[in-house]
Amino acid sequence: MLYSLGSSQTIQTVLTIETIQTIQMQTCGVCKAQSPDGAKTCPRCGADLSKDSVIARALARMQANKRVTMIRISVAADACPACKAAQGAHSRQAVPRLPIEGCSHALGCRCYYEPVLAELYP
Repeated sequence: MLYSLGSSQTIQTVLTIETIQTIQMQTCGVCKAQSPDGAKTCPRCGADLSKDSVIARALARMQANKRVTMIRISVAADACPACKAAQGAHSRQAVPRLPIEGCSHALGCRCYYEPVLAELYP
């Protein structure tokens, strides 16, 4: 499969029948377009994905929530070394950004954030 991102960016992905899985992509929070993990801006609307991706917006909401004491990064069982190194609970202000820079998994970064709450009910 070839994915064209416009301009000169093209990504080629090879999948076998045994490993058909979803390839991880960033989703733009402005226009909902999908971009590969390494993209910095949305190819459709030009939004800065470090601030305007769905995952970046979710992180910002967790960081602003006073009930969230820490933010945990959860990883897949077959995560790459870079993702495994980021696994665990981090302070709200020192949590690594997703997708993890240097992720080498063939399907891309599959990490996600989980809030660690001070209390479950107000």
